[in-house]
Amino acid sequence: MQTTTPSLKARALRLLALREHSRAELERKLSRVRKPGQEPPDATALGILLDELQALGLLDERRFAESLVRRRQVKYGSQRIEQELRTHGLTAEVIAPLIARQADDVARALRILCKRHPAAPSNAQERARQQRFLQARGFSSDVVRQAMKQRGGAQADFDPGDDPDDHTSV
Repeated sequence: MQTTTPSLKARALRLLALREHSRAELERKLSRVRKPGQEPPDATALGILLDELQALGLLDERRFAESLVRRRQVKYGSQRIEQELRTHGLTAEVIAPLIARQADDVARALRILCKRHPAAPSNAQERARQQRFLQARGFSSDVVRQAMKQRGGAQADFDPGDDPDDHTSV
């Protein structure tokens, strides 16, 4: 008795041929009903199929994660990439080594910032805009601060904690 339908396996192979998928992502896509009146696949049959694909090496979460990190590190910071990996159902054991192996976040932040904003900020408003841009890309506040300091421009050495006009602490 065959537990997986040929169409289910064909759909899985078609999806994997397009790009790498995590197990959770592939399971979610395969469990959707595609045609009206069609029954959703049996959960055990789906589990067996996914186990079979993993045993054959066609479904590999580590390979999927490495692929996603390579694609995303061009535009995003470690925090954003880590969050996306979690949304794909990957465990901390898979995520942690990949995030640790990434290139220097400050250098990547500077490269992304210079590509988007070729000129250093000329005033505080432009500086704040560039900082928000980097934070939206998933870089931590420390990385943003270091990148902006290396970048230079208006108030490059300004740190909110060092404001000389702040008279709140005596």
